[in-house]
Amino acid sequence: MAKKLYYKIGEVAEILEVTQSTLRYWEKEFPQAMPKKNNAGTRLYTEETLNELRVIKYLLKDKSLKIEGVRLKLKENKTGTAHNYEIIEKLKNIRTELLELRNCFNSIMENAEEE
Repeated sequence: MAKKLYYKIGEVAEILEVTQSTLRYWEKEFPQAMPKKNNAGTRLYTEETLNELRVIKYLLKDKSLKIEGVRLKLKENKTGTAHNYEIIEKLKNIRTELLELRNCFNSIMENAEEE
């Protein structure tokens, strides 16, 4: 998905693979997850808010922290936590690319053996 100035709640839910009700719950629990709202009350998420939500999801889902633990972690070391999240995501992407390369290499080797 291309980067946009604002994302609607449905788009954010799809990007993060969570429900819209989860996002509405998180905005009540974490001030940094609060989207802007237009005059009609439509939630509009910025790229910055989306990144905050990614970190919150990482702490809740991947690190299995409770809401209070996430609040504490973000209060104590928000920058370090966000940095750790970014590193882990980059490593996951590198792993995926390496697995794809390995599969391509294996395919090439299988084809070479058949010839």
